[in-house]
Amino acid sequence: MLIDSHCHLDRIDLKPYQNDFSNFMAEVQTNQIEHLLCISIDLESYPDMLKLVSDFNNISVTVGVHPNVQNCTDPSIEDLIVLGETKKVIGIGETGLDYFRSEGDLAWQHQRFRNHINAAKALKKPLIIHTREAQEDTLRILKEEGAGEVGGIIHCFTEDWEFAKKAMDLNFHISFSGIITFKNAVSIQEVAKKVPPDRLLIETDSPYLAPVPFRGRPNYPVYVKYVAEQIADLRGVTTTQIADLSTNNFYNLFRL
Repeated sequence: MLIDSHCHLDRIDLKPYQNDFSNFMAEVQTNQIEHLLCISIDLESYPDMLKLVSDFNNISVTVGVHPNVQNCTDPSIEDLIVLGETKKVIGIGETGLDYFRSEGDLAWQHQRFRNHINAAKALKKPLIIHTREAQEDTLRILKEEGAGEVGGIIHCFTEDWEFAKKAMDLNFHISFSGIITFKNAVSIQEVAKKVPPDRLLIETDSPYLAPVPFRGRPNYPVYVKYVAEQIADLRGVTTTQIADLSTNNFYNLFRL
């Protein structure tokens, strides 16, 4: 069985499923995907996201505001705690830093990140971290705010081995997306070979970043098997072994 540890189910294209979310979930189960973690991007769309998945016990959610989102509700620590107290919410985020898409004075992004970390600590729930071209500041803020108390996931990992080691030292897991199937992802593939078995997770980040052979098309959680297959090939083990260890890691991290 597989787990997609990071997807945006409220943003996928349901046309292939007759615009019926139940049809989509039926295919998920057919493809032996045991659990999905639906990730929040902003608070404006959060209520509809929660409503969409509320009837499915094999879908958990997070609450948070993506570091790239602007002109939105910027949550206080208290806001995140209130929203994150429900059982359906198992993590806080996605949150972090992104210097690729955001420019200028990013003090607001740093403060948003710190608020998420402190809410996660209050709730005792793991963090989902997005980081892009912000290695040093991401690690610094995680350390300054004591994020290691709850740990979490560096999602859609695109950094180097030195960053991975430092993140794992702070109690974080490393999650690989469909990017790992791209021919030019050699450095990420090298990291995937080295990550300890108990710190490895897999995801799709659907509807974004579809793996080969679907690169450039909409992504779906059913494609998580291609991520597992690629990592298995890189590590010289079976796909079943990668599926099993990543599933166990997910349940252990979120205490499910």
